[in-house]
This record gives sequence, C-alpha cells and structure tokens, in this order.
Amino acid sequence: MTPSPVHTQWIDIAPGCAGYLALPPAEHGPGLVLFQEIFGVNAHIRAVAAQYALDGFVVLAPDVFWRQTPRVELGYEGAERQRAFTLMQGHKDEQALADIAAAVQALRARPEVAGARVGALGYCMGGRLAYLAAATTDVDAAVAFYGGGIHRQLERAATIRCPMQFHYAGRDEHIPAAAVQGVREAMAGKNAEVHVYPGAQHGFNCWARASYHAPSAALAHGRSTAFLAAALF
Repeated sequence: MTPSPVHTQWIDIAPGCAGYLALPPAEHGPGLVLFQEIFGVNAHIRAVAAQYALDGFVVLAPDVFWRQTPRVELGYEGAERQRAFTLMQGHKDEQALADIAAAVQALRARPEVAGARVGALGYCMGGRLAYLAAATTDVDAAVAFYGGGIHRQLERAATIRCPMQFHYAGRDEHIPAAAVQGVREAMAGKNAEVHVYPGAQHGFNCWARASYHAPSAALAHGRSTAFLAAALF
C-alpha cells in the first residue's frame, strides 16, 4: 500500500491542550485551524484534516474538550451522542476564546506555515468557533458549516473584518431559517457568503452520519476550497 502523502501527528498547542496536525504533500502552505464537532477530534475530523491538507493547507484541529476529557472520540448515536452534548454544555465561552486564540497563534508559529496566511474552518459547534475566531482573532478568512449558536452571538459580527463563508442545511432541525436570515442580515455589507443546501440536513458533510448528503457535501467542499484558496494563498 502506498503511504499517504499527508503526514499527521499530535502536537502541543498550550499546556494541557493538544491538536491534530496534518501537513500537505509539500509540507508547507497557508494554515487552517479546523474546529471539531461536539464528537471530538474523531475519525471524521481527522479525515477532514487530511482532505484539506491534500488541498494544500497546513491543518491544525485543536482538542476542544481537553479540559474535560482529553482526546475524546465519540460516535453519533445513543450514549456517545448524549455524552457529546454533555461535553458541549460544559464548554465555557471564556475558555473557548482562549483556546481559539492559542490555536491560531500556535499554527502561525509553525515553520510549515512560515508567515503565510491562516484561516479557520469548523463544523456544527466548530462552525460557531470558526465564527468566533473571525470575530476575535487575526485569522485571514473563516468558513462555518452549520454553526450552531451563531445566531445568538450576532453582535460579534461587527468586529469581523476577514472574508467569511457560511454553509447551512435547508432542512436543519437545529438551525431554523430565521436564524440563517439573522446571519445574512448581520453580515450584510461585509465580504461574506451564505449558502443554503435545500435537500440537506444538519451534519450533511459527515459521511459517518445518517444525515450525510453527498451532493451538498461535494458542492460545499468545492466552494470552501475555492474561497479559502482565494483568501489564503
């Protein structure tokens, strides 16, 4: 079997906090902080890191729940799903902001990034964290996939200066159409894109979930890659 051209490893971000680093085949490029769903830096998030590394980005996925259960990996149903929601509820905003800043700083300091631009990308809870990264750090671009809770922090949109892209499911039981419209209005006049996928449900990008919707996932990935390439390369 041919070895993967993407080299991966866990690295230290800050005392106690680690992150999963995926290097592109060239072993250098613009940085991309990848924020997990509530299920940890699991097999899906690691695969997404490899996917964007193959696109040419140096990807760092911080372990968001490190204070509660370091390197937790959870599934999408039953008791593991419930545990994921419990971890999310115990994740405090002030800690999240500190961790976001630490991850961005750690990635900028990597020799593989070497002064290149850095963006943020996230899914579900991680979509909200990518939005917060755009609002509170110096990232050069951000992409949020079905970011839960963004519509409750729209006041932070005023501080976003970088280009930002949003992806939403048209049949999302967790994020109503009114919430998406609120994001559109809050980002009006900014360098922002809001895409809605009519046939998709929440979590449509994750091939390990019942809600996976391949046409929407492919389209959204293409849009995200083009957007990030234009902003970061």
